[in-house]
Amino acid sequence: MDIILVSDRWAKSRSINFGLKQAVWLILLLFAGVIAAAIVLQMTLMRFAPEGLGQVSLVQSDEQQDRRAYQRSSLDTLSVKLGEIQARVQRLDALGGRLVKLTGMKPAEFQFDQPPAQGGPLLLLNNRQMTEAGLAKQLESLTRLVDDRADKLMALETLLMQNQLSKGLLPSSTPVNEGFYTSNFGWRVDPFTGKTAMHEGVDFMAEAGTTIHASAGGVVVYADTHSQYGNMIEVDHGNDIVTRYAHASRLWVKVGQVVRRGDKIAEVGSTGRSTGNHLHFEVRYKGIAQNPERFLKNAAS
Repeated sequence: MDIILVSDRWAKSRSINFGLKQAVWLILLLFAGVIAAAIVLQMTLMRFAPEGLGQVSLVQSDEQQDRRAYQRSSLDTLSVKLGEIQARVQRLDALGGRLVKLTGMKPAEFQFDQPPAQGGPLLLLNNRQMTEAGLAKQLESLTRLVDDRADKLMALETLLMQNQLSKGLLPSSTPVNEGFYTSNFGWRVDPFTGKTAMHEGVDFMAEAGTTIHASAGGVVVYADTHSQYGNMIEVDHGNDIVTRYAHASRLWVKVGQVVRRGDKIAEVGSTGRSTGNHLHFEVRYKGIAQNPERFLKNAAS
């Protein structure tokens, strides 16, 4: 390819022979010039641009990373709160099971280890969304509510246990499993003198050797022979209540021994001022004889 150059300064035109090799070099030279111009333009922009403009993308990237880190931290915090509430609910389930046993309710009516039955039509709140802050606030409120209910249930359990303990210390259990009343509490004709006399207990007629049980839990304060009661045991149940078991043939406990309701403490006999094998049973409050039948009837009711 020939290129003809024409100029007023030259007397005649000139021609330049432009071959393939020269064309390739020209294209490379133009490409290098474009690249050099782009580099110069970028350097100029970075030099004369406003401060921080070149770091916008880096700042945005850091903000996104910070946002993701905050979201992960928030989710971790909510997960910990949820785990704490679940642990508290499990303790409440166990406490509820104990309360069911203490109150004597049917376990089938209060199944604390199963979620409550629920149902109803589906009504969605399309315009209401729960935010992380709102969810955290509700979890915090739920935590306080669960703690409050736990404190109240534990107080109720303490009262029920104290009530059961008090009942366990009341002489409300029949001291012999066999036998029947032969003489009640109150005024009667004395079998030895034939005169009217006060009978301060109840008599259970039973065969010799029949087991005598503690009517309630307590501490043995007397276990010896008495001139009128024969072989006798006294058990102190606290609250100024004492039970007395008289005319026994054999004593099975000693002074200072702690007994529970139903423990074997003696055997029926006919020692002391007695006309035959029987158990004389007394209940005393502050030293004054009470009618044992009142305690025994309360146990049956």
